[in-house]
Amino acid sequence: MNTLGLSWRYLWSRPLATVLNLLLLTLGVAAMAFVLSAREQITHSFERDLSGIDAVIGAKGSPIQLIMSGVFHLDVPPGNIRLADLETLRQHPQVARIIPLSLGDNLAGYRVVGTTHDYVALYGAELAQGQLWQQPMQAVLGSQVAASTGLGLGQRFVGVHGLDPSGKAHELHPYTITGILAPCRCVLDRLVLTATESVWLVHDDLHGMAQMSPEERASIEAEREVTMALISYHSPLAAVTFPRFVNTQTNMQAAAPALELTRLLTLLGAGTQVLQGFGLTLLLMAGLSIFVALWAAVRERETDLAMLRMLGTPARRLVGLLLAEALTLALLALLLGLLLAQALLAAIAGWLPPGSTALLQAWHWSPVLLWVPFTALLLAALAAALPAWRAQRLDVMTLLNRS
Repeated sequence: MNTLGLSWRYLWSRPLATVLNLLLLTLGVAAMAFVLSAREQITHSFERDLSGIDAVIGAKGSPIQLIMSGVFHLDVPPGNIRLADLETLRQHPQVARIIPLSLGDNLAGYRVVGTTHDYVALYGAELAQGQLWQQPMQAVLGSQVAASTGLGLGQRFVGVHGLDPSGKAHELHPYTITGILAPCRCVLDRLVLTATESVWLVHDDLHGMAQMSPEERASIEAEREVTMALISYHSPLAAVTFPRFVNTQTNMQAAAPALELTRLLTLLGAGTQVLQGFGLTLLLMAGLSIFVALWAAVRERETDLAMLRMLGTPARRLVGLLLAEALTLALLALLLGLLLAQALLAAIAGWLPPGSTALLQAWHWSPVLLWVPFTALLLAALAAALPAWRAQRLDVMTLLNRS
């Protein structure tokens, strides 16, 4: 029987100890793989969605809330800002581009965003079908929205007020789908885009504008609002002065995405470090358990090992036998642990609301996961090293005389 076959037999001659060691090692591998994969996906997703955005302008409130609602569409916005104030900022010499965003409705949990064609150009998204909206009440679906809802070109839908799918539907103002975006692996995949005027039109009737006098309508037209705006600078130097200007000289708030993302990742990092430490602790405990099991196995099998030496088995094969036992256990745990981590990612991705599912995806493999098999195999090899050293130094004559 070869070394691998013999090590397999030895492993399963102690099924309870083998299963417990395998379970401990599997949990450690799964925890490490889950944390590394989730952190890498979330960080990559945030950095991709922030590309090209130097500042987010919105109502006074929490800057992180402004970034989360305006860039990632994962939170409720802090309020609205006047369109006239935004137009004033457009004239600022440090501002190269302003993209207004108007939120307020959703389609099956996916947010309806009133904006301009510049928002599509910001992420370099392309149309898979149709064309961009040309007038109010026309809409373009992100790829994930189209796949999830099954809606296609020319079909109509009504938005639901608020960000909750169970809100009141705007039955009198259906949207017509004029285009579907190709997947861009960015935030646009999970949005419904339309003209800013569409959002105003839908909510004017909600507030009874049809019953207002001409003077009241003119007053509302003059006080139009948007939810927030994404800003790009002419020069990186504007990052020093422009946010301070907005925060001190206007009634709006400017949030720097890079700064807030760093703060957010620091908060997330504390949690992921705890989970990563937990996974590493499980791996170390599994390594210690394997060491104890192999050490005990050498003591139990001293006579067998001595007999093998008497039959001409070289010492290096005994070393290989113990290493094979540890590495076989590690390889099995790697397979089971990686599968368990992917199952956890799939379960959490399925639990997230519709607009957030792109943050985590199962079966997403990245180079950072290579640390997991490296760590597990190294740990198994280290756990087997001392028992293997003891096995190859066994005194054959002493053991045979003792038995």
